[in-house]
Amino acid sequence: MNNGIRQFHRWVSIVFTLTVIANFVVMGFGHQIMWVTYAPLPPLFLLLFTGLYMFALPYFTKSRAAQ
Repeated sequence: MNNGIRQFHRWVSIVFTLTVIANFVVMGFGHQIMWVTYAPLPPLFLLLFTGLYMFALPYFTKSRAAQ
């Protein structure tokens, strides 16, 4: 399961990067399209949750190993 979450995190980071680049490109043309502006937010929240999980994972495995 951990490898799947890591792989999911990597793919979502690529999607997040592409949406941020698209946001800058659209802003460079002088347009303000709301759905493009808010497009990076869903991948960002997914990155937050998967990143926090991967950050906390070593602490949880240490406590299980001590038991």
